[in-house]
Amino acid sequence: MAQRWRAVGVLAAALFAVNVVARLVIRFAFPDDDTASGRVSLAMFLVIGLVLAVTSFRWGADRPLGHWAGDLAVGMVVALALTVFVGPLLVGENPFGGGAGLFFAQIWLYLAATLAGVLVGYLILTALGRDHRSRQLKRYAEMKASRPRKIVRR
Repeated sequence: MAQRWRAVGVLAAALFAVNVVARLVIRFAFPDDDTASGRVSLAMFLVIGLVLAVTSFRWGADRPLGHWAGDLAVGMVVALALTVFVGPLLVGENPFGGGAGLFFAQIWLYLAATLAGVLVGYLILTALGRDHRSRQLKRYAEMKASRPRKIVRR
């Protein structure tokens, strides 16, 4: 059980670290350039989606969907809370300084990027037939095919 929560914590920390790096790049490399900061933010969301696609691909191969989806959701929510509330403080900004529109836009964009990443990873896994359920069904079919047929006498 402790290893399960450790993996969730590492995922949340990795997602938060991506956000912190993007905020620091915007703060020091492009302090007044809105176009460049928008591109860095887009790159951040792409990296977050990629991290979650790889994570859902890896976790989906080993465990049933119900087990890893909850873990992934907890990691995403913790990372989202850290990103929205703690991330701006690390670069000297107020989390609510941009107004309610910017605050909620961050949340919606983050959720869209994370859900898209999870969906892409799981769809690729399922399309390749490497998800937990497909492998179970394959083992069942192989087991049924390996048994000799019963002969019924009348």
